[in-house]
Amino acid sequence: MNPTQLPVQIIPKRLVRQNLNVVYPMVTAGTNPMAMHTMNRQIYSLVDRLIAEQGYYQSPQTISVTGYFEIKNNQRGVLSISIINYAYPERAAHGLTIIKSLNFDIRTGSNYSLEQLFIPGSDYQTRLETIIKEQIREREIPVITEFPGVSPRQDYYIADKALVIYYQLYELAPYAYGFPQFPISVYELQDIIREDSLLAPMLMNS
Repeated sequence: MNPTQLPVQIIPKRLVRQNLNVVYPMVTAGTNPMAMHTMNRQIYSLVDRLIAEQGYYQSPQTISVTGYFEIKNNQRGVLSISIINYAYPERAAHGLTIIKSLNFDIRTGSNYSLEQLFIPGSDYQTRLETIIKEQIREREIPVITEFPGVSPRQDYYIADKALVIYYQLYELAPYAYGFPQFPISVYELQDIIREDSLLAPMLMNS
């Protein structure tokens, strides 16, 4: 990845139907057409999957879904975005939000899972779990279940020089706490980061 790569251009697109209003990103310039097509296809696929998982397609008259996105990183050849969908079933006590992230190499449009960021055999899970447990203790996060650990396909995004691991509602903490998020400096992990991964350009001091 090229650390001097300019950001890609993104425009908001809106999906509107009965009880459905979801805004999602579309990449329009800044890389090659094939990579743009690949990223946009994965973005729309994720948006559609979240809408389905939240039950909208089965009950569009009784479930309201709204959604938006956040750009977490758009520099150094890495695009990291989070898709945030909120579903509210009729007569429910409260709705439920889901956040899922996509982390792209903008040259190829490839979306990287967490395990693809690290050198094979590096035991990155143990390293991350140790750091997260320490943050839970220091920040006094009110956990409601045994720590679930870090999976190879754990939810994460990249924000400049930090890897941010996060958990869904109820997965670790009570609903009122929101989404537990754990920012980890890339410099804490530099000895296990793959040279060709999305985190490598973030290590450069420029």
